[in-house]
Amino acid sequence: MTDAPLVLINARLFDPSDGRDERGGLLIENGVIAAIGPAVSARSMHGARVHDCQGNVLAPGLIDMRAFMGEPGAEHRETLRTASEAAAVGGVTTIICMPDTTPAIDDPAVVDFLMRRARDTSLVRVHPAAALTKGLQGREMTEIGLLREAGAVAFTDGTRSVTDAQVFRRALTYAAMFGALVIHHVEDPCLVGDGVVNEGEFASRLGLLGVPREAETLMLERDMRLVRLTKGRYHAAVLTCRDSLDILAKAKSEGLTVTGGTSINHLALNENDIGDYRTFLKLAPPLREEDERRAMVEAVADGLIDVIVSDHNPQDVETKRQPFAESANGAVGLETMLSAGLRLVHDGSIPLRRLLHAMSTRPAEIVGLPGGTLTLGAPADLIEIDLEKPWVVDAARLRSRAKNTPFDGARMTGKVMTTIVAGKIVHQYRDV
Repeated sequence: MTDAPLVLINARLFDPSDGRDERGGLLIENGVIAAIGPAVSARSMHGARVHDCQGNVLAPGLIDMRAFMGEPGAEHRETLRTASEAAAVGGVTTIICMPDTTPAIDDPAVVDFLMRRARDTSLVRVHPAAALTKGLQGREMTEIGLLREAGAVAFTDGTRSVTDAQVFRRALTYAAMFGALVIHHVEDPCLVGDGVVNEGEFASRLGLLGVPREAETLMLERDMRLVRLTKGRYHAAVLTCRDSLDILAKAKSEGLTVTGGTSINHLALNENDIGDYRTFLKLAPPLREEDERRAMVEAVADGLIDVIVSDHNPQDVETKRQPFAESANGAVGLETMLSAGLRLVHDGSIPLRRLLHAMSTRPAEIVGLPGGTLTLGAPADLIEIDLEKPWVVDAARLRSRAKNTPFDGARMTGKVMTTIVAGKIVHQYRDV
């Protein structure tokens, strides 16, 4: 039996894929968008369930291209169920999960396990990105064709960079044969060394070893040359500095099939937010100076940066409640990505359409998934957003099993009120 049709009325229909911004309604039948526009109302759709959006924005659900899971192997940090609950609260209807698990997602059997597990337990859609090299070791590439056939949507070594140029060239070449997307973490580990924060005056004042921007830019420059050589499809996972933007812009102007992303943390925060050694803000790449943050925001606004990710990386108390230099990298972000991004909309830095395009439409295009649009026949993965809803981030109340948010105590304006996946309501906000 199928659910009765669902009609969403009194909505501000906002589609970042084609610029639609109008008042009206939307009808969902059999998990897809069946009708949309000013003519859709409760009266015109007899027998349908009705949800009143009360004038709020109705937009495509977010697609997060970079989220780290604990399952399998580290369920004490995060499970597919808890991650999906966090995603639903934050308006993320599709998660691309990274292969940094135990075992790593480098075998078709692990891909199959993860997809079956997600179908059984997750509230949102979960697609695995498989490892680019076996065991994430950077020495031998995986069976890209078999992994893609099993359901992997992209290939990456997660938080690790492939430093061997010959291995990376072969992986790009082989991936190109299957039209597969390679996502790369652009940090040269040799230049990173023992660095834990952005190299500069701030690092010196804290007495911490710094990470130079060149750890990112040298790796990115090498990658662009290898993409030019192999004609592969390439996505830089998280870019953080102005010099990287120049490299990306040059590659795009040459017609290379390259795209770039950044994390919401690097758009909303800078190195000064680390303050008195706040380990929840220890990230890789590290937070940069304010001028670099502004450059990244401008790059999102003008479309040079294609994608914004949560970079959701749950860490437990034992790995974060350590001296700054010894604590693990990473922060949770599925629940706060959109609201933190709306800060940039409210201050005029990024138009709402560009923000949602980078969090929904563009990721769908790059990965090759349906979604990111309100067009007829598209999956009914939708979010209702109250752009003016004030709230305060309380780490203790996050749905994620880990609580390492850099936004604990932050005041936000803008909240996801309803999340719908395949036509089913998986989250509704309630004041408590």
